[in-house]
Amino acid sequence: MMKTSLSRSPWWWVPTLYFAEGIPYFIVNNISVTMFTKMGVPNGEMALFTSLLYLPWTLKPLWSPVVDIFKTKRWWILAMQILMSAAFILLVFSIPRPSAELIGSSSTPVGMFTFTLILFVITAFASATHDIAADGFYMIALDHGQQSFFVGIRSTFYRLSSIFGQGVLVVIAGVLEERTGNIPMAWTLTMAVTAVIFALVTIYHTFFIPAPKDDRTVKSSGSDSSLASEFGHAFVTFFKKPGALIAIVFMLLYRLPEAFLLKMVNPFLLSSAEQGGLALPTSTVGIVYGTIGVISLTVGGIIGGMAASKWGLKKSLWPMAACMTLPCLTFVYLSMAMPHNLFIISTCVAIEQFGYGFGFTAYMLFMMYFSEGEFKTSHYAICTAFMALSMMIPGAFAGYLQEMMGYEMFFWMVIVCCLGTVAVTKLIKVDPEYGRSK
Repeated sequence: MMKTSLSRSPWWWVPTLYFAEGIPYFIVNNISVTMFTKMGVPNGEMALFTSLLYLPWTLKPLWSPVVDIFKTKRWWILAMQILMSAAFILLVFSIPRPSAELIGSSSTPVGMFTFTLILFVITAFASATHDIAADGFYMIALDHGQQSFFVGIRSTFYRLSSIFGQGVLVVIAGVLEERTGNIPMAWTLTMAVTAVIFALVTIYHTFFIPAPKDDRTVKSSGSDSSLASEFGHAFVTFFKKPGALIAIVFMLLYRLPEAFLLKMVNPFLLSSAEQGGLALPTSTVGIVYGTIGVISLTVGGIIGGMAASKWGLKKSLWPMAACMTLPCLTFVYLSMAMPHNLFIISTCVAIEQFGYGFGFTAYMLFMMYFSEGEFKTSHYAICTAFMALSMMIPGAFAGYLQEMMGYEMFFWMVIVCCLGTVAVTKLIKVDPEYGRSK
């Protein structure tokens, strides 16, 4: 194993580790939506099955102690990356090839993708486990000063993986669709590109992720029974916290409009005019939503963080709730006006994503605020489980609702759901000084 000083420098592994953390997440939760839509799977089935793929991120607190008890964090990182590399390679051979007529009728049965979905599920569980190990390794391998310095770096490269997953890969698939005229072949080749890149990153990490002496199992510090007792105690204390019920309701409903909207954005941009969509080419969607949208989301998050540090969480809540809800009107406009001008479409997507990025800051800060106390790490993990659940449940029904209502009425329904965001924002109470920089 390489033990050079270069291999131990955080610059050699922090950026690539968090880039690798993001790729499978966006493949499973975002690329799958676009691919199934282009393959002609009806929106109802597409949204239901892709939303269920959120489940591992919802449940990951249940097996997070396993990562501590067995093996090292480094072992888990490499093992999960090898498993995901294998899954991506198998995905290349699992993608079915429905006929052009079946795709055009938008009635491709999701059953054709059974093996593909099984591989997505394996990737999802491996990715959720990888998240646990990577975040734990980050805190073990770096001192407090390095952790503070690299927190922005890790976030940046996670966002870059989003641009790669939702932007670059979708553009590649779109270009291949246009050049080959074969949608299944285009997505097969796109997944092959993903498999090669992820496998190369995995090989790189086997040599350049360090093996710090503090990265060891926790068995030596206590018995399995005491660990299980502590784990159970962490769960019990979470639900016994003052205001726990209101906090859970806030975590489940604050993002309700976005939870419905997220599953239907790409289908709306891709669907034909007869179906109420904007009929954009796949490559254009990769640029508009996967690149411009993600950049706007990132900028919104950065500005949101700056605003929260100046105002504090309490004063930030209402401006951020407004930015979480009002920009959803851009999709009402798009569904009514059906513009062909790419600048107008891109601007609407950018406004909505910027608002979501800005508004999401309050959500993240509240989870950290509610997690304060003896079991901060465990309680934050439970909060992230509710965060995943808040996206999974509405997303599962979004496609069926859209099929019943059509895109325009569906987006109006999203606006009505904004009342949920307003209601839960009014309910919660926070320390006026929390989040404000000193």
